[in-house]
Amino acid sequence: MPICEAFGSCPPNVSWTLMSEEITSHAVFSNAFTLLLTLWRFDQPPLEHVTRDVPVGSHLTPEYLLLVRNSQLAFSEDLLIDQSKSKQLSRVVSQLPREPIFMDSFPKLKCWYRQHQACIASPLSGLVPGTPVHQIVEALLDFMFRKINSAGQSLIPPTSSGSNSSGSGNEEISPHLKLPAWDILEAVPFVLNAALTACAHGTLSPRELATGLKHLADFLPASLATITSYFSAEVTRGIWKPASMNGTDWPSPAANLAAVEQQVKKILADTGVDVPSLSVGGSSPAILPLPLAVLVSLTITYKLDRDTDRFLNLMGAAVSNLATSCPWPCMPVMAALWAQKVRRWSDFLVFSASRTVFHHSSDAVVQLLRVCFTATLGIGTSSIESNGGVGSLLGHGFGSHFSGGISAVAPGILYLRVHRAVRNVMFMSEEIVSLLMHFVRDIADSGVPAKDLEKLKKTRGEIRSLSSQKTDSGFPASCHVSLAAAMVRVKLAASLGASLVWITGGLSLVQSLLKETLPSWFISAHRSEPNGGVSEGMVARLRGYALAYLAVLCGTFCWGVDSSSPTSKWRPSMLGAHLEFLASALDGKISLGCNKATWRAYVSGFISLIVGCTPSWLLEVDLQVLKRLSKGLKRCDEEVLALALLEASGVGAMGTAAEMIIEGSLNFAR
Repeated sequence: MPICEAFGSCPPNVSWTLMSEEITSHAVFSNAFTLLLTLWRFDQPPLEHVTRDVPVGSHLTPEYLLLVRNSQLAFSEDLLIDQSKSKQLSRVVSQLPREPIFMDSFPKLKCWYRQHQACIASPLSGLVPGTPVHQIVEALLDFMFRKINSAGQSLIPPTSSGSNSSGSGNEEISPHLKLPAWDILEAVPFVLNAALTACAHGTLSPRELATGLKHLADFLPASLATITSYFSAEVTRGIWKPASMNGTDWPSPAANLAAVEQQVKKILADTGVDVPSLSVGGSSPAILPLPLAVLVSLTITYKLDRDTDRFLNLMGAAVSNLATSCPWPCMPVMAALWAQKVRRWSDFLVFSASRTVFHHSSDAVVQLLRVCFTATLGIGTSSIESNGGVGSLLGHGFGSHFSGGISAVAPGILYLRVHRAVRNVMFMSEEIVSLLMHFVRDIADSGVPAKDLEKLKKTRGEIRSLSSQKTDSGFPASCHVSLAAAMVRVKLAASLGASLVWITGGLSLVQSLLKETLPSWFISAHRSEPNGGVSEGMVARLRGYALAYLAVLCGTFCWGVDSSSPTSKWRPSMLGAHLEFLASALDGKISLGCNKATWRAYVSGFISLIVGCTPSWLLEVDLQVLKRLSKGLKRCDEEVLALALLEASGVGAMGTAAEMIIEGSLNFAR
């Protein structure tokens, strides 16, 4: 940020010689600016409408970067004191300025950032003729499209202050362009607006537009950031006519489009997801939104070398994300165009195109989740699902460098690449819970002999007996083996469900699961399913245990088992609210619609896991809630578990525990 602020304020005639190479202030600024945007994750699309805990593209802003820097200052003294830290780290920390830094410390950067946000939020306006910005706009347009200007055409109304230079080299650049980089960047959005409008009205050909933008980017590489953000914003507004990629005005993807479609189908072969056709019917060419077509055409004009690689990486990632967010088949079309230019990028581009299928269909996302469960549990007959486990979920890579060319990609890898684009994140917990319940029944159908199922109706505390692998309850050994096998698979399904919840929505989705999704599921009535020879009591209990593992694992992922995680500060309120729901339901204050066996298995399983694995959590919960919960457990004939809960709840619960022990002794004496 300081480098951008300083060198962006220097005119380009300030230069330095390094190893016989002349370096201008514009070059230093452009390199620093590109690095800053990379830290900022500038490649995210300008879509602030994504329903997540933090909107995509807005959580890593310049303000956030400064906030991270300032927060690290608070710990710098500890870093210096800690002798285990390296001397190099201590030396770096000791040289940091001790005062917090805010955006006001960088007025030029702040001004550009505000303009950047304004261009994303609304169409561009405010260019006043005769102002310095207007003069720079005219000079830039003349520099970019000098052939058109020499033919007597103009993209904006001329003024007396305009420049008529038609030179072909930097030495003939208008005096209006020998300015600091920040001043030029301020004018670039108006230049892009005029150029795009001229192209839309036929005044400027697509080839001339792409060439002019390349001249601008070569003159000031930092302008690629504004070019990318402006055209991306115009795509989201949807006010421009689409561009026909016919090979005449715009480049054509026809040579590769059919191959891309077949490769996408191969990648998604084992997901059961339908791939929309890429053919547009007849001889009609593919189309792209006009601003996206401009960006794609500009990236294709670049030669791939070390000097342009960093700029193309910044712009290419942004264009790829933008094409992914556009309607089908924009991303496959872009992939086909780029694959013609760089063959070695083909696998990556085709894989990116395959992800787009899920971005536009919530049903496809749910189907992908279903296949993740199927593959992990080894349920089904296809090759990817036959063995189950993490290997089937995540696979072993993809690409044409494997024998046989591109093949199906493991569902877990696909979901890791598409989950950030899920629109209705808060509803994903419901889908995951629903799928978990479905696969628990499948586990019961395939994992336990029918002759042993009815015995489960008479048992209590299965989750504890199975975890300790005791065999003293009088059941046949085969029953214990099959139940243990079923519980192993239930735990596996629950761990997958918890991983999906945490990956998809983080803290917010875990909070939604505990405060909304699970309580609503227990309150709601659920239709009975054909048992297929499987005891409903067995399925109900396994479902309760699965939900218990899901909830505790989600909490562990989110808060950690102790207080070392920054998110652990949310644990008392979120866990307390969930335990309050359990206590109220056990007190009869909340009517439940689910199977009673499921409810009891969930409560006993949830409390058992917390007492056995994360007892420190209970010290953060209101003691009165824990006392009510223990009394409710006792009423459910879970006295041992109730005492264990009180024991883990601290000294304040010892009185209630003593009362429960005395009361139990008196009842036994009677």
